[in-house]
Amino acid sequence: MLHTSAVQTTANTRSLLPLSITLTLLAFPLSARAADFGLKLEPGVAVPLTAPQSQRYGVGGGLTLKALFGLNKYLDIGPSVTLLQLPSAAAQAEPGAAWTFGAGLRLKRLHDAPGGFTLSPWAEADALYVRTGPLNRPGFAVAAGLAIPIGETRAFWIGPFARYLHIIQPERTGYDNHDAKLLSLGISLEVRPGRERAAVAAAEVRTVTQEVFSGPDRDKDGVADNVDRCPSVAGPMDSWGCPEYKKVVVKRDKLELKEKLYFAWNQATLEEASFPVLDEVVQALKDNPDFRVQVEGHSDSSGANDYNQALSEQRAATVLDYLVSHGIGKERLVSKGFSSSVPLDTNNTVAGRENNRRVEFVVYFNILNDGSTK
Repeated sequence: MLHTSAVQTTANTRSLLPLSITLTLLAFPLSARAADFGLKLEPGVAVPLTAPQSQRYGVGGGLTLKALFGLNKYLDIGPSVTLLQLPSAAAQAEPGAAWTFGAGLRLKRLHDAPGGFTLSPWAEADALYVRTGPLNRPGFAVAAGLAIPIGETRAFWIGPFARYLHIIQPERTGYDNHDAKLLSLGISLEVRPGRERAAVAAAEVRTVTQEVFSGPDRDKDGVADNVDRCPSVAGPMDSWGCPEYKKVVVKRDKLELKEKLYFAWNQATLEEASFPVLDEVVQALKDNPDFRVQVEGHSDSSGANDYNQALSEQRAATVLDYLVSHGIGKERLVSKGFSSSVPLDTNNTVAGRENNRRVEFVVYFNILNDGSTK
């Protein structure tokens, strides 16, 4: 009960308020999901309803802060903190002040109900600990209100509320033992995570220009010759009309090997590990009689340039001879050496130099000399 002999000054009450808020929030188990959490602030006017408070104090103000955790779509639970201050009716008397904290339940209309403009009436009840001056007393509060969403996401809600506070006064000698009853009226402000915006309000109309490949199809594989990389042999569109070779990829301007070629140490002699790769190159060239290729030999920058030039020419010629010996017309082939003039990688590392020692046909070949530097 608010009583002149049991009031606390405004300054002292304000100093206790942050502590009470902190203790309340820490004491409550934060187990609800973030999507079900909300905060509500209720500023308003406070009116004492019964004597002796109505005789000693005038109309004052109050502020309630509540944390809300959703148990389901219709029921919230959470702690609350309230500060009330009433001005004294006598000029020389001190104002009355009280603060409470506790926890309660709120029943509400579904906040995410379908439709545009949605009203959410609510009602709640709290069990409270009340302190006025040096007195500690139990109490309870009941409230009702109406929440109106602001914005499409319904993250912010506002509306009127009325809260009845009842402070229970146990029998105590020398004090007025009437229960204190107060009414608060004001505006409730609530914030919640809200719902996601609709990605698109209306169906988006887009015009897409699709490239259509048409024209002659010599190999009848369904891939027109103007885009078919192997127009003389059937193959799926996934490989641009070329057969799906295991070791060779047919590109628009080259044959790219999936495996490396191997030469003997510091020589232009092919090792047997290279034969399966070159056999598939032979097959690709037989499948595509229109292909003309240049076999190019490359080296790294180690050693003398004249030596590297000669070795790169010899290795390119060796690859050409292998293709000719397996049925590819020599008129379709030419070989050339480039020494180290066209590096693919740095010559400052072992791996880089190894990448630079290679043979290309309009094709990209990696050639590895087992442990060699030439």
